Amino acid sequence: MENKILLEVKNLETHFKTEEGLVKAVNDVSFDLYRGETIGIVGESGSGKSVTSLSIMRLIPEPPGKIVGGQMIYHGKDRPVDLVTISEEEMRGYRGNEIAMIFQEPMTSLNPVFTCGDQVMEAITLHQKTSKEEARQLTLELFEKVELPTPERILDAYPHQLSGGQKQRVMIAMAMSCNPDILIADEPTTALDVTVQKTILQLMDDLKKKIDASIIFITHDLGVIAEIADRVIVMYRGNIVEQGSVLDIFKNPKHPYTKGLLACRPPLGKRLSKLPTVADFMSEDADGNMLEIDASVEEMIEKVIIHPEETKARHAALYKQEPVLQVQNLRTWFPSKKNFFGKVTDYVKAVDDVSFDVYPGETLGLVGESGCGKTTLGRTILRLAPAREGQVLFKGRDILTLSKADMLDLRKEMQIIFQDPYSSLNPRITIGNAIMEPMQVHGVLGNDNERKERVVELLETVSLHGHHFNRYPHEFSGGQRQRICIARALALNPKFIICDESVSALDVSVQAQVLNLLIDLREQYQFTYIFISHDLSVVKFMSDRMVVMNSGKIEEMGDADEIYNNPQREYTQKLISAIPKGELSDIEARAAQKNNPQTGY
Repeated sequence: MENKILLEVKNLETHFKTEEGLVKAVNDVSFDLYRGETIGIVGESGSGKSVTSLSIMRLIPEPPGKIVGGQMIYHGKDRPVDLVTISEEEMRGYRGNEIAMIFQEPMTSLNPVFTCGDQVMEAITLHQKTSKEEARQLTLELFEKVELPTPERILDAYPHQLSGGQKQRVMIAMAMSCNPDILIADEPTTALDVTVQKTILQLMDDLKKKIDASIIFITHDLGVIAEIADRVIVMYRGNIVEQGSVLDIFKNPKHPYTKGLLACRPPLGKRLSKLPTVADFMSEDADGNMLEIDASVEEMIEKVIIHPEETKARHAALYKQEPVLQVQNLRTWFPSKKNFFGKVTDYVKAVDDVSFDVYPGETLGLVGESGCGKTTLGRTILRLAPAREGQVLFKGRDILTLSKADMLDLRKEMQIIFQDPYSSLNPRITIGNAIMEPMQVHGVLGNDNERKERVVELLETVSLHGHHFNRYPHEFSGGQRQRICIARALALNPKFIICDESVSALDVSVQAQVLNLLIDLREQYQFTYIFISHDLSVVKFMSDRMVVMNSGKIEEMGDADEIYNNPQREYTQKLISAIPKGELSDIEARAAQKNNPQTGY
């Protein structure tokens, strides 16, 4: 039986009026979606993929945005309708009921003052006209379907009481509550651990099959696309530059932008000196015209492969030195329960008897799921979280016993780059002054004129420009803001830097640029890094050695390549198996299971 077209998008145009002029966020976009199919739309921030999904839902804010042309023919249960031309009142009948959406950040999508159960029940009663008791029962069933633990408890829980993965499951339950024909998922797994991500992807695929729905899955990560999609649409600056089956796109990408997206994902089976980026495959002339660089993904990766002998030589030089940092039997516990008299009766053991050394010029990777203690460990090392017991020796001095004055002086040598660059920067202070501020606090250089010259040097070091000095954080992209935070960390000439999830929220292409920058800076200034992430593929690329954490303890520690190739602990094996690898053999196996005579997927 042939699959039928469920949605036809024809020559869609969505524009935004801005101070800089007209932005064609979606520019002449056309594609078909078949019943039972999953289409992946991939591209960087600003490519138009999210605006495409919001256009389908008719959620474009007017002004400044507007759908100015094209058709979106939905072949629903009754008759074909053009979602562009129907009234807002008619659209409300389709939105949520037949076309539902899961947004990127569940915490901002869920109302913090209502329980999770109430929010799902509201969606059910609104569209299905059921009683409150029926809606409650349906919500419980949905929570069971999305495999939430203790559905009764979560029904009465508020969003802040759930983990990120649980909140995302609540959002999926809400989207699935009316058995929609089309489910649009906008970056639904970007901020999740790889293990949770794998479970969510499998869950969405299973639910799609149960209700015979179609999915439009939006992401910047082609590895995720390989796990879930049948076909891929690659978008760049509002345009579709390539589309085809997942197998075709991975096996034989045609457009240089697609090649760049494929190449910039950290490979697991090889060690590279740097990650290829989109700029290695395409550039622009002065008029903004694209210039293609003729190279294949394989050729570009071959240029930067590090051979095992080189790695051995580097490690031999590293580990014959004295450690720069020694963490010994460190514990950081937080009170979790108190009795009637206020005495603590139980603790969350965020860091529990952890010991390791870090050597000058080394990058030590710290990996594990959310809640494993890796961020608390990093903060405790820098005295940003209180240690319960243990020692942290930096160049032989125990940081935990230093006075405030001594610690302030030591902070010049030890810096941290946080996960969210936007919240790390004061929105009211120009980025130049933000970088200059730590120099003023520590009395670095003679006066502000000299400091300003140093800030301009730092901006150019991280591939920004001196004329950016007087701009504010909101005027920069996420990747640029992270570069600003790196420049600020460098302002005091530190030798030891902790990178705490510093690339987890970035597009894979921007992530590759920032990771390359961190490696270049390590070689140039002989930095020592602790690199914290839940993404084992990124940690493996960056690190000489790797520490795997679970429930406050070290599960496994050793050479990064050795741990990946031969993990000893079940927990590490689970982390590695959950990584979306995007390997051709896996994609071919998935494609072989499909048997659709009309579309071939």
